[in-house]
Amino acid sequence: MKNKKMKFLLIIMVILATAAFMIIKSRPKPNSGGVVRELNPVVGPVYNIISTTGTVLPKNRLAIKPPVNGRIESVLVKEGEDVKVGQVLVWMSSTERAALLDAARGQGEEKLKYWQEAYKPIALLAPIDGEVIVATLQPGQTVTTSEAAVVLSDNLIVRAQVDETDIGKIKLNQKAVVSLDAYPDVKINAFVEHIYYESETVNNVTIYKVDLIPEKAPEFFRSGMNATVDFKIDGREDALLVPVGAVYKEDNQSYVLLKNDGNKNPVKRTVELGITDDKNYEVLSGVTAGDTIIVTSKKYVFPSSNSNTGSNPFMPKMPSAKKDKGGGGPP
Repeated sequence: MKNKKMKFLLIIMVILATAAFMIIKSRPKPNSGGVVRELNPVVGPVYNIISTTGTVLPKNRLAIKPPVNGRIESVLVKEGEDVKVGQVLVWMSSTERAALLDAARGQGEEKLKYWQEAYKPIALLAPIDGEVIVATLQPGQTVTTSEAAVVLSDNLIVRAQVDETDIGKIKLNQKAVVSLDAYPDVKINAFVEHIYYESETVNNVTIYKVDLIPEKAPEFFRSGMNATVDFKIDGREDALLVPVGAVYKEDNQSYVLLKNDGNKNPVKRTVELGITDDKNYEVLSGVTAGDTIIVTSKKYVFPSSNSNTGSNPFMPKMPSAKKDKGGGGPP
């Protein structure tokens, strides 16, 4: 009985030892060479950014409603058209005039012309200079005093929603960059025109509305479009920049690796960093634009697909290779 137990334990030990060996063998091995790039610091803009969402809306949306119930006779404007103060947008008949003209049509053309001249139509005029953003009614449609015949807008703006934790960083005339979901590759420069005083709660988050005026509104601007707004909080236009991946951190210090002429090993140089936009760091001291920075990254070699790793279903599976996240120091 004891011999059987000893044989069983021995078999288990052999299996565990074999499994441990295969796991160690299957781990990715770092390539001694790795990947090395050389680059020079560049001078360019860097900003701290607050990103949020927004919507394209009219700054002043003015609905032109009929003064009486009646019928549309003619619409003289179309959507997207610019209009001036006092311009006639729509001709309409009151309910009484429409009924009188319909009756006159049955009495002949001469009778109809008489009543058309004697009973003048009502003109709906533009009260402001602006753009027509809604003009969907057609001649012959009946209208009431509660519905808009035409909607005007003086100009389109972007209304952003800013979290209360960030609203203190937003100032009047502050610059921002707007990108529309419909045109993500087009960047539109804008500035803050108004910060609302009253907050709103959206999805249990307190936000403040901020209106932005585009420096030059593109032709494809449409009311209701969704946008991403990047507020430029602070930064510089002529900062000395290095990529985030070129900076390593150790013992609460930041450093880069500089190329050492005549020596294969780079020189470790401590740097003082400023702001970052998550792509580049501003370097305040430690390097100059003429320095050559070495950027290294780890490279792994995985076992070949035809390597004999065993096919025993009871063997433990190989662990998946972990990607190197970088930023913790050179390999």
